[in-house]
Amino acid sequence: MSNPIPVKIVVAGGFAVGKSTFVSSISDIDPLTTEAAMTKVSEGVDDLGDATSKKSTTVAMDFGRVSLGQELVLYLFGTPGQDRFHFMWDELVRGAIGAVVLVDTGRLEHCFPAVDYMERAGVPFIVAVNAFDGVLRHHPDDVREALDVPSHVPVVVTDARHKAAVRDTLVNLVRHAMAMSQATSQAPA
Repeated sequence: MSNPIPVKIVVAGGFAVGKSTFVSSISDIDPLTTEAAMTKVSEGVDDLGDATSKKSTTVAMDFGRVSLGQELVLYLFGTPGQDRFHFMWDELVRGAIGAVVLVDTGRLEHCFPAVDYMERAGVPFIVAVNAFDGVLRHHPDDVREALDVPSHVPVVVTDARHKAAVRDTLVNLVRHAMAMSQATSQAPA
């Protein structure tokens, strides 16, 4: 029996968009989280927006694992959302086949840094609109236009709390990353 192929995937996005929830809803293991309590010290530093009920935040990463049979293992790395922790992203993205940029349309302005980062880094990514409580506030085409996401980047709807929705999102990412890899390998030198 051979060892399973490891595949690294990053889950990025703004503060309080559901990255930790996304990772934990599908992980086969209890996810490793680096949550820290929100304190008075972060006031004026972190823009909580309408997430004032949030009591903790990811300060380094979330880590989860999804086994797909005996052939493949997905390793999920959730990024911290606050700007002051973006220095961690270079390490988290290194070696990843792609990224899910999770978006809360009620806090769209917080998602631009993740989209910009993935584009600059050349990481294949998809945009996943997190439909909280099954409510889709904006059509995916409107989100694409608002974020100025290129037409080749898939924009999908998900719900970070539901395993099936997260699975479908990851399948979309893997297909997109494979297509991007194939297109790159077939491009003339």
